[in-house]
Amino acid sequence: MKIPRFARCLIVLSIGLCAWEMTQAQDSKPNIIFIMADDLGNADLGYRGGEIKTPNIDKLATEGVRMESFYGQPVCTPSRAALMTGRYPMRHGLQTLVIFPSHTYGLPVDERTLPQALKDVGYKTLMTGKWHLGHADQKYWPQNRGFDHFYGNVMGEVNYFTRERGGIVDWQRNGKFLKEPGYYTTLIGDEAVKLIDQQDGKQPFFLYFASMAPHAPYQVPQEYMDRYPAIQDKQRKAYAGMITALDDQVGRIVAELDKKHLRENTLIIFASDNGGATSGMFASGSKSKEERDTEVGGIEQGAKAPASNGSLRGGKGSLYEGGVSVPAFANWPAKLQPRVVTEPLHMVDIMPTLLALSGGVGSADHPFDGKDIWLTLKEGKPSPNEDILINVEAIRGAVRKGNWKLVKWATLPGKTELFDLAKDPSEKTNVADQHPDIAKDLEDRLLAYAKEQKPSEWIKAQPAFVGAQGETVFDPDYDIDDGGLPHEKPALGKK
Repeated sequence: MKIPRFARCLIVLSIGLCAWEMTQAQDSKPNIIFIMADDLGNADLGYRGGEIKTPNIDKLATEGVRMESFYGQPVCTPSRAALMTGRYPMRHGLQTLVIFPSHTYGLPVDERTLPQALKDVGYKTLMTGKWHLGHADQKYWPQNRGFDHFYGNVMGEVNYFTRERGGIVDWQRNGKFLKEPGYYTTLIGDEAVKLIDQQDGKQPFFLYFASMAPHAPYQVPQEYMDRYPAIQDKQRKAYAGMITALDDQVGRIVAELDKKHLRENTLIIFASDNGGATSGMFASGSKSKEERDTEVGGIEQGAKAPASNGSLRGGKGSLYEGGVSVPAFANWPAKLQPRVVTEPLHMVDIMPTLLALSGGVGSADHPFDGKDIWLTLKEGKPSPNEDILINVEAIRGAVRKGNWKLVKWATLPGKTELFDLAKDPSEKTNVADQHPDIAKDLEDRLLAYAKEQKPSEWIKAQPAFVGAQGETVFDPDYDIDDGGLPHEKPALGKK
């Protein structure tokens, strides 16, 4: 049967229109790279006035949207949970400290993660670096939480040169554990560049580049130490080198995007998980004295750590601005013009924003705490957050509304602090007595959040390990590929 010419034209037109619509739909989904720094001091990047050389990060920041009131969590695990779920960590029981090597819990498996949601709308999901959301059971590992590809470590802190922690070499590619030479930050940069090189531009991708730098131990190749001859303090010198090593990898990632002609349609977001560690306790956690004494680049609990948060009060582990207000920016050449945003934003806002851009959806029975902040980034609109929960746990909490921030201590005697961050960004003056109505409003909001929190998994797990992080517990199938050489499996902790 012969098809009339006009009908053939309609068919061709229809096919062409469908192809165009598919192309438009594809073009509407940006590639996404989220770069997470670890324990980065608020004042330790070049564009923020720091002495440390970070030209690649500085260029992305100054040519993008700088988020100058962006909040992470006080420590590593909660901040990662907020990013991966768009929900406050107190909803997971992850609001207190971090997952220690001895702990067997992780991010609850009923939580829908960012890579799962992006994968459902056609994204290739890739991760290199530090996970820290559960290691003792494979169900918590990244490749079982939505990532198509994972290369890195699942525990929190490892040796930068050996990737060892507690008798375990915590280094894998998609579940296959590896012993390989090289420096942590360079290796995850190598992997990120390789993964970008494999992209053909037809399928959008999400790359989570989760640096461990500049988290302790303070270890870096000598060549990076040598870039800072004027810094006399050895740990500060190593810390500076670690940040510059991270900056070099950021530069390589951007260069590879340019090489593949992917840069224009790639949204890059950069943030630290928390503020810089200013005490040895929070730089390396509560390790035993023996662990600290034998670790190259380790730091004593009572010592001053090398990060700088500038004029901000406190550091990692604190609810004050130095602990939770972190360097952050977004850069997307095709969509975002350079601007500085001072509206209060939070790590939980990232997932709903990215899903709005990509067409992804969250979970109806696990509603987001975060909001879509795209118009704040693109047009400078006010923050969609009525308030921001900085954190709440058994003995303390903090919440922000507009320029007002409340810090509440439930220990005896209790303490209520109110700060006007517009006038007092360093949180030097408690004005709770001068503004009782504002203090009460914020305290009521904080208590409402507190009533919704799940019991802390850390508090439930930790009594058996008081004073140290305990013996490492790892998946019983742990094995390591060291090129076929004979080896013994390391001793495992008891579950």
